[in-house]
Amino acid sequence: MEKAIEVKGLQKSYKKLHVLKGVDFEVEKGNIFALLGSNGAGKTTIVKILTTLLRSDGGTTAVNGFDVASKPDNVRQSISLTGQFAAVDDILTGRENLIMIAKLRHVTNPHQVAADLLKRFGLTAAADRRVSTYSGGMRRRIDISMSLIGKPQLIFLDEPTTGLDPEARIEVWNTVKELAANGTTVFLTTQMLDEAEQLADQIAILHEGRIIANGTLAELKKLFPPVKVEYVEKQPTLEDIFLAIIGNKEEK
Repeated sequence: MEKAIEVKGLQKSYKKLHVLKGVDFEVEKGNIFALLGSNGAGKTTIVKILTTLLRSDGGTTAVNGFDVASKPDNVRQSISLTGQFAAVDDILTGRENLIMIAKLRHVTNPHQVAADLLKRFGLTAAADRRVSTYSGGMRRRIDISMSLIGKPQLIFLDEPTTGLDPEARIEVWNTVKELAANGTTVFLTTQMLDEAEQLADQIAILHEGRIIANGTLAELKKLFPPVKVEYVEKQPTLEDIFLAIIGNKEEK
């Protein structure tokens, strides 16, 4: 299948701290790719490099067929980024936020684009309220909808459910599933293993600057020891797999 992202030998250091030590992975178009890792593992650094916000120290990266280092403008035009915190204007209404971004991106008929996105994300009833009155889940939905203006081929979601309650998290999960169902490639970073388990077509684990496991959930489960039968049979969760893989690497 066609690749949305190709990363080979990616390296990045901050002074004496070597964060990325030769990262390799690929993401197929139309998939939800989840990058897992502990705090400080380098997940956000990878996102910043792939979205042209940070230069790498080595390796090659391509997004939607464009080399990130030599064609950053082409990369920016084909992607969208939603950071860890909702980048919305609290003073404006949901509708005004969307119209503002549509105008900045020179989209034809920004008012209609805003109306369509509000309907798609179930925000029509709250469209003319200030965003400061929105719940956490609603703020995240309006933030993601702003990222879709201009129909990017690939959207980066950097820990999109940080700080959200369980109900709001489910709202965001449903939004991500809808994006993928409509053909958008989603690159998701998260520390929440159940989130990756629920959403991802492909999961990679970043540890100590390298990808130490990469595959579907079914493929990662094969790395876990066989199920022990005691009173009941317990299938390993993604959290079990993650901790086992990290533990094995640290022992070596």
